[in-house]
Amino acid sequence: MTTAERLRAEGEARGEARGEARGEARGELRGRAQTLLEQLAVKFGGTVPAGIAETVNAADADRLRLWAARVLTAERIEEVFQN
Repeated sequence: MTTAERLRAEGEARGEARGEARGEARGELRGRAQTLLEQLAVKFGGTVPAGIAETVNAADADRLRLWAARVLTAERIEEVFQN
C-alpha cells in the first residue's frame, strides 16, 4: 500500500467515524424527544398539542433533559415548558 493510499484510507475511516457519531447523536436526541412526548401524553391525558410536539422535536439535549425532569412534578403541561 502506498503512502497516498494509506492516508486516503485513514481519512475515509476518520470521516466514517465522525458520520457515525453524528448519526448516533441525532438518533439519541430523537429518542429523548419521543420519550418526552410519550410521557406528556400519558401524564396529561392524550394527544400532545402540535405546537408543543414541534417545540420538543426542535429542542437540544439539555432542554429535553430539563423538560423530562419537570414532567415528573408538573400539574399542567404548560408548567413543563415555563422559563
